[in-house]
Amino acid sequence: MVQCGELIIFHMQKAQTQKSFWEGMSHEDHFRVAIFGSARIEKDDALYKQVRDLAHEIGKRDIDLVTGGGPGLMDAANFGHSIAQNGNSHSIGLTIDLPMEAHANKHLDLKKHFHKFSSRLDTFMELSDIAVVVPGGIGTCLELFYTWQLAQVKHTANTPIILMGEMWHELIKWVRKYPLKDGLISAHDLDNIFCVNTQEEALALILKFYEGHEEGMEEYSLTNLVPKFS
Repeated sequence: MVQCGELIIFHMQKAQTQKSFWEGMSHEDHFRVAIFGSARIEKDDALYKQVRDLAHEIGKRDIDLVTGGGPGLMDAANFGHSIAQNGNSHSIGLTIDLPMEAHANKHLDLKKHFHKFSSRLDTFMELSDIAVVVPGGIGTCLELFYTWQLAQVKHTANTPIILMGEMWHELIKWVRKYPLKDGLISAHDLDNIFCVNTQEEALALILKFYEGHEEGMEEYSLTNLVPKFS
């Protein structure tokens, strides 16, 4: 039987372990994939299953996963990752105060809570080597464009951004038709953007980038891995 004093010590040790993990977590420690997506997708939706399956494959390869830690496609990602991992990777959630959809999902190994989107987004950038953007609303678009801009202005590494799903194809066509055509951005600003339709295509790109990371390459390019829109 666990005595009260022993229980208190256990919880203190657990809290210290979590704190030291976050304090010691650096961009170079472990390869991590961020998945951004809608909180409003239900578990019986085909998209939920696709994201769950993608995260499951990521977890099988001992790659860390970072999401917003909430419901919907975040739940799908953390769930898929959690049932695949063998203790060598973590399913991480960066939760935030919201008037709705604010509860954390049940599949997180580690979580950190935020009150402001700005600090939360910066933590996503600090932790993640690659970003996968699945269908979502305004919050998902914010995460996409924040990641994209920081890479554009060299405030982060040239983070590959994988856009999974048909809705993003139209967005990139719009970017090429207006901002790029009008000279508001440069062609090389799209070098780290990749549009795919399936989780298998997304996984192939993730693993290609992961190979470069494991080989210790300081610079790796995915520019020629998938066809670009003309």
